Amino acid sequence: MSADAEATPRGAAALAARIRDVPPFGPDRAAAESDLADVLAVAAPEAAALADLLVAVPAARDLLVSTMANAPFLRDLMRGRPERVLACLTEAPEARMAALVGRLGDEVPPTEAEAMRLLRQVKQEAALLIALADLGGVWSLFEVTGALTRLADASVSAAIRFLLREAAAQGKFLPPDPADPEAGSGLIVLAMGKHGAFELNYSSDVDLIVFYDAEVAPVAPGVEPATFFVRLVRRMVRILQDRTADGYSFRTDLRLRPDPGATAMAISVAAAFVYYESIGQNWERAALIKARPCAGDIVAGDRFLREIGPFIWRKYLDYASIRDIHSIKRQIHAHKGHGRIAVAGHNIKLGRGGIREIEFFVQTQQLIAGGRNIELRGRETVPMLSALVDLGWLQPQVRDELVEAYVFLRTVEHRIQMVNDEQTHRLPETPAGLDRIARLSGFGDGTSFGAALTKRLTLVTGHYGELFDQEASLAIDGGNMVFTGDEDDPGTIETLRGLGFSRPEEVTRAIRAWHFGRYPATRSTKTREILTEITPRLLDAFARTDAADQAFNAFDTFLSRLPTGVQLFSLLSANPNLLDLVATIMGTAPRLAQVVARRAHVMDAVLEPAFFGAVPDEEEIARHLDETLAQARSFEEALDRARIFAHEQQFLIGVRILSGTLSARRAGDAFARLADALLRAVLGRVVAVFEGNHGKVPGGRMALLALGKLGGREMTATSDLDLILLYDYDREAAASDGPKPLAPSQYFARLTQRLVTALSAPTAEGKLYDVDFRLRPSGNSGPLATRIDAFARYQREDAWTWEHMALTRARVVAGPEDFAAEIEAVLAETLTRPRDRAATLLDIADMRARVETDRPAKDIWDLKLAPGGLFDVEFVAQALELLHGHDHPEILSTSTEAALRAAAEAGVLEAVDADVLIPALTLYSDLTQLIRLAIEGNFKVADAPRGFLDLVVRAGEMPSIATLEAHLAATQAAVRGVFEKVVGKVARKPEAEPKPPGEAPQGA
Repeated sequence: MSADAEATPRGAAALAARIRDVPPFGPDRAAAESDLADVLAVAAPEAAALADLLVAVPAARDLLVSTMANAPFLRDLMRGRPERVLACLTEAPEARMAALVGRLGDEVPPTEAEAMRLLRQVKQEAALLIALADLGGVWSLFEVTGALTRLADASVSAAIRFLLREAAAQGKFLPPDPADPEAGSGLIVLAMGKHGAFELNYSSDVDLIVFYDAEVAPVAPGVEPATFFVRLVRRMVRILQDRTADGYSFRTDLRLRPDPGATAMAISVAAAFVYYESIGQNWERAALIKARPCAGDIVAGDRFLREIGPFIWRKYLDYASIRDIHSIKRQIHAHKGHGRIAVAGHNIKLGRGGIREIEFFVQTQQLIAGGRNIELRGRETVPMLSALVDLGWLQPQVRDELVEAYVFLRTVEHRIQMVNDEQTHRLPETPAGLDRIARLSGFGDGTSFGAALTKRLTLVTGHYGELFDQEASLAIDGGNMVFTGDEDDPGTIETLRGLGFSRPEEVTRAIRAWHFGRYPATRSTKTREILTEITPRLLDAFARTDAADQAFNAFDTFLSRLPTGVQLFSLLSANPNLLDLVATIMGTAPRLAQVVARRAHVMDAVLEPAFFGAVPDEEEIARHLDETLAQARSFEEALDRARIFAHEQQFLIGVRILSGTLSARRAGDAFARLADALLRAVLGRVVAVFEGNHGKVPGGRMALLALGKLGGREMTATSDLDLILLYDYDREAAASDGPKPLAPSQYFARLTQRLVTALSAPTAEGKLYDVDFRLRPSGNSGPLATRIDAFARYQREDAWTWEHMALTRARVVAGPEDFAAEIEAVLAETLTRPRDRAATLLDIADMRARVETDRPAKDIWDLKLAPGGLFDVEFVAQALELLHGHDHPEILSTSTEAALRAAAEAGVLEAVDADVLIPALTLYSDLTQLIRLAIEGNFKVADAPRGFLDLVVRAGEMPSIATLEAHLAATQAAVRGVFEKVVGKVARKPEAEPKPPGEAPQGA
């Protein structure tokens, strides 16, 4: 019903003469009779007149007693105010309502306090009048909501008019018509929701959006429009809703404005257009259907709505938008998870079968078809149901049933709010409370009321379910999923907490940021539509990781750094397995999640169709790397491309481990293959640039020797690179032949430094690897690069036993084949020479003792350093290679496992000991791969995500973490036993010689 129609009186008869209904009295009748007697006992002529009226019109007396018995708020409005009650009963309610609204337009309060008092007094008078007209059956639902809406309009307008007049008096505002400062002010106040549709409920707040047109606003010179209007709106809110001795006028909600968490209370028209045209959401389109200028510059408001019309009413609607419209309903509440239809405690507005379902039934079809059918662009719910029938979208019977249910539910809503003037839509939980609402609704008891209510709720939800036939795919069994607007939905908070989120408020805040397009990846409409659809599945997947908050936060950080999201979210929507994989990364592998958060581009590789196929071999890696680097236009760009390539490939290896497509023990080789390819590519480019400046050394040759984890192809996600650069050149060469010649030793030393910088210097793309050249002859005190003959002489004459231990893992990873063969010959000669058994074993035991003293293990999960841990296994293998390489060169291998197996076959390691060491090595390697992949810093069982612990338990092939820890302790004890049997006791002597140069082998 339109505002004009609502303002037209049906007749001049007084309210008392038109009473048709009187709610049942209930058990509090006697107290209500006493309260009425108190009103009549007030010493005022109106009390006597009221007493006479109630004798003459018994229905009026019964209405007052019933109202006082059932609605404490209304009782309080009548206490001590016989003149107020008399005026309500003796005047035509339409005329009295018009007079009250007229007061707000006619009176000019001199101060803010007087303005607030006027607004509150009028509100109290109107609240009682409207309630009596409603409860007495004098007004229909639509007359009631129309009266409430006109009162709200007048109240908002009165507050703004007072503030504009005050600003004009201060010289800050120059209105074209001082008597009507709102006209031409450029201040647009839009009533939203039920307020905009003339459907305001009894204790409703008013939803407003405030814009200002800075080009039109007649602010004084030097006055900034933004500051002026924001301050004005802030004061308007205070004038309307602050509680005083006279109560309040209207609670005011401004959170339907564009991106309310990041914008001011008043927004410029220009900024509003930019927002709606770029990142406006479908739920905001739905909200704007009911928008109506209610105060301020009405002409400017109408113009704004006309101009924003194309955003609301799209001529064409693609599938993604329709899907998002369906998902709005899920965001209001999840149908499957919202609980059964109930009576006690049921939410008449948001609950299943409630008012919102009828409203949304209409609004979604308006969005879909309103772009082509102007008849569907109305604000009011009931007329639009009829319009849907006229256009063939709805059967008349469905319309009639929904209209009847709507009237019934809205009436019940008003009765709930009349009790205590609370903005609530929830029925009481107690039988007594339900009986009160039943009586106010015209029922004798709660049972008959409950049956009537259930009938309507069931009918509504049936029609609603037919409209949303995609509900099953959009809902989540956990319950509400509301992320619209700028407030937390209690049901959604409860749902998230039930899923396992310990900080659900932070989750809802972040998701609202997604929907408001605050991240680059969510600024496109299509991205937000897809994200809206997959959000419940994402949250459910995060919850299943048992580290819900951590997983969500990691994903949110990742999303904040993603430049665009359409491709990723489309794939996630179409591929639930990929969505689960993302959740697994975020929830079970904190370190990997941080990698994603810091460098969102690594996810690009996961989107490649070949991701779930075979792990690329060395040739494939080299080819893809060469293709990537070939696109670089400079040396620096080539290094950055290498870093990006490395991060993506390392990430892919890690994800393959988590997803089960790559075993942990094969991962070491995969990480090493990648490092080999990167070392060769980077070395080649470093050499090319270096030669451009310094030329070549005549006869110069060089090679990179890898040791430690890289040399043994046993790398983890966090391994650094242990390297030695070896070189040779013609004996007669004195300097390089470039523009800036260098002596040979200086040449290769500087080239090595350039290589170290290229590999380890951090840039915006991170760094490739930490590199360690401390295993070169003389350690840190010697030159960075070593000539081959000096290297051979050092190994033959001066090297410590631990340095020969390190060489058991050495292999050439870059360099010409002939030079590599010379290096391999030096290594073979070093490792196969006869040795003093006792001295060698003493050195190895002493080396292990030094490590144990200097770097003691923290606990049994310090798999490398713990007594009986990885170092012990590797030291045994290296001891066997050094002691028996002369007689059994076949046992020499850069692989620890291969060396142990060969030693067992050669008979230099007892089978019983091999049966301890090899399974221990497998266990340590598998666990180390997972821990280094997923955990940043020290691994602590108590702090690890439960989902990750499940992976660890699975890798350890044990039923529980406690069993695995017991198995780990037993394994370490057994390994230490074998170490002491093969090598000797680990015990430092006080008089032990000083620590040798360099450091212990970087084997783990």
